[in-house]
Amino acid sequence: QVHLVESGGGLVQPGGSLRLSCAASGSIFSINNMFWYRQAPGKERNLVARITSTGVTNYADSVKGRFTISRDNAKNTVYLQMNSLKPEDTAVYYCYVDVSSRLNVRSGYWGQGTQVTVSL
Repeated sequence: QVHLVESGGGLVQPGGSLRLSCAASGSIFSINNMFWYRQAPGKERNLVARITSTGVTNYADSVKGRFTISRDNAKNTVYLQMNSLKPEDTAVYYCYVDVSSRLNVRSGYWGQGTQVTVSL
């Protein structure tokens, strides 16, 4: 079993910054791709950013140039640095990790979500 703990959400004014963290622990042999998703009230959960095991990154068009995803493999942690935040970035942010066990079985796990609110 794998457990994810997210942190770093909160209330910020437009133009401000936040850094989200998601730490994985448990039965992990290796972590493959790591993701951040977000879900605004009444809307679907959408992909924000992805980082592969080799550090290749991809972003949703709406956050390109403002958000940066990174990972610390030694800590099994993925980060999302969010700059120039806009009210439309308000959502619950979820991390998702793709984990391989020692038997090379791949499984996906969600974090509990952290609220990000961008408002005056």
